[in-house]
Amino acid sequence: MKILRPSFLLLGIFVLGGIIFKLTTPNDCEFISESDSIFVLTGDFRRIPFAMKQLEKYPDSDLYIIGVAPDSAYKNTDRAIIESDSKSTYQNAVAIRNIAERAGLDRIVLITTEDHIRRAKYLVQSELPKTKIVSCPAKLSEMPPARRLERWFIEYAKYLVTMIGIKEGPQFYKD
Repeated sequence: MKILRPSFLLLGIFVLGGIIFKLTTPNDCEFISESDSIFVLTGDFRRIPFAMKQLEKYPDSDLYIIGVAPDSAYKNTDRAIIESDSKSTYQNAVAIRNIAERAGLDRIVLITTEDHIRRAKYLVQSELPKTKIVSCPAKLSEMPPARRLERWFIEYAKYLVTMIGIKEGPQFYKD
């Protein structure tokens, strides 16, 4: 019985942390200005259409699509600057750093899905510590609750691993 108590305590802390992770994750876009550059991470079909809607609201903004697969339909868009070398969220963050430093950006908008925004923002902020990162999460709409819960759990676990210093590793699913 004594062995089970610490296990239940750790499980309780983990579950409580997951609840806090979900509840404190941004739900809506922070303020976006006309001159902001928008960076959208690929990996979920909701992200790029959501970014294109933001671009309609801010037509003077630059749009960067980060992590585009070589065979993607988005490779031919006129409104976006495409980066297709990065394959993980950490590599996306490095690609964003390189672009932002070359362009002299001190403020960027980061678009990814709501479950992924905290870890992505953490990684980008670690690469660009002096840059203001504006969160703009795309909702996980029209997804069965069990699948949504699974994605939140995976992202929470990845976030914890990232917080201890492991920035990339095996991919359980493309994010």
